[in-house]
Amino acid sequence: MSLASDNSALLNRRGFFSWTKTGLGGAALASLLMRSGDARAAVVPGEASDPPPHFAAKAKRVIHIVACGGVSQIDTLDYKPELAKRHGQTLGGDERPDVFFGQVGLLRKNDWEFRQRGESGLWVSELLPYLATVADELTVVRSMWAETSNHTPATFQEQSGFRLNGFPTMGAWLSYGLGNDTDNLPTYVVIPDTRGLPAGGSINWSNGFLPARHQGVVIRSRGTPIDDLQPARPIDSRTELASRALLRQLNERHLRRTAPAGLSDVAEEELAKVPGHDALVARIRSYELAAKMQLTVPEVADLAAETAATQDAYGLNDKTTVDFGRGCLLARRLLERGVRFIQMMSGGAFGSPRINWDGHEDMRENHAREAGRIDQPIAALIRDLKLRGMLDDTLVLFTSEFGRTPFSQSAAGVIGAGRDHNQYGFSVWMCGAGLKPGLAYGATDDVGWKAVENRVSWHDFHATVLHLLGIEHERLTYYHNGIQRRLTNVHGELIDGILA
Repeated sequence: MSLASDNSALLNRRGFFSWTKTGLGGAALASLLMRSGDARAAVVPGEASDPPPHFAAKAKRVIHIVACGGVSQIDTLDYKPELAKRHGQTLGGDERPDVFFGQVGLLRKNDWEFRQRGESGLWVSELLPYLATVADELTVVRSMWAETSNHTPATFQEQSGFRLNGFPTMGAWLSYGLGNDTDNLPTYVVIPDTRGLPAGGSINWSNGFLPARHQGVVIRSRGTPIDDLQPARPIDSRTELASRALLRQLNERHLRRTAPAGLSDVAEEELAKVPGHDALVARIRSYELAAKMQLTVPEVADLAAETAATQDAYGLNDKTTVDFGRGCLLARRLLERGVRFIQMMSGGAFGSPRINWDGHEDMRENHAREAGRIDQPIAALIRDLKLRGMLDDTLVLFTSEFGRTPFSQSAAGVIGAGRDHNQYGFSVWMCGAGLKPGLAYGATDDVGWKAVENRVSWHDFHATVLHLLGIEHERLTYYHNGIQRRLTNVHGELIDGILA
């Protein structure tokens, strides 16, 4: 620490800013100043070479709810009266369906009745009674299709646009392109299902080849929000301050000494681009962020600060909905404090017993359980965002890696209780900024097997999400292995029909 020239206990200007940058005491002071209104958390700029916004953005933040396992479109948002009429018949036609388990049983009608909801008349099934009450806020895309019916690569494509791992997810691209509205919380937060991580684990929020600081940061909705955020035992503030200052000096010295010739004096941001330096720079910044999060995370994760009515609305008083309800309420609180992108997982990895939407054995048991966990909290989140005026510039996404077949997963000539994976046609929904609400876009065939009208790929979906955030998808790129990579690869068309 630098002292004033008269050797008093006062810090000079340079010493003060060094202290606030490296020490917990400085972070605490910054927090107190922000609470008093004398200071605000700093904005974290994006890093794209062609920085957005490329045009006026409709949305500034995103909540992406990922339903792992394959949600049945024909039991939720894609009403097919013809399927009910043909219940118990064969699919017909000359094409043998290519399904994951190779079992093509008889057509099976929707297991939950549908009704038109709200002023828009959007069809929503009885499986989602709470979501049905906010149907006029929803924009449903009924004509999605994917390139594979294998869970893990399909989920990779849902998240990153590619079926292979190693590519940045949408949250990482937005962190890279847009930065954050706060420097005391991560740009990209992941709230996992309390029952377990999805297949592939952290690959689902990977930064891929983007700088390491753009990967998602897990914050739990139950138990300890972040492991090892607080020290195991109390540390004297002066010791903490001195150790952080020393660590910073050692890290910077290492960066400079290992930099190629001519680069030892460049800014840290430039050093991060030097091969071998990105991981260390990311680690330095993660420790700096952690010091701020020691103050911020306990406050944002304190859901007891919410009113009893709010807690009840999100389902925190019901054992079925409490876990996902806590996640939704935590997500809203994180958005309020400037977080850019929040990814919520509904469902974990695959196995027995199932803890996701993969209804191979029994659709009614599986989907009733999974929908019961999330339906009320999601509807409460949408209402809450609208009440607070946040839905005007927040984008809420609900996706699944693929859908489920209109025929049962069983032997030929049998109406089984389960459904297999369906990559050819399924539904997702969006709501919020820049969208036409109460709208169903696109269509599958008469029984809900294949998308046939206004077909939408994941590249189209991602291009549209970026557009709503003021990003031209062809201009958000990163040079990697001789190629200017992007979220949409070499594809992607805007879904113009859903844009307000």
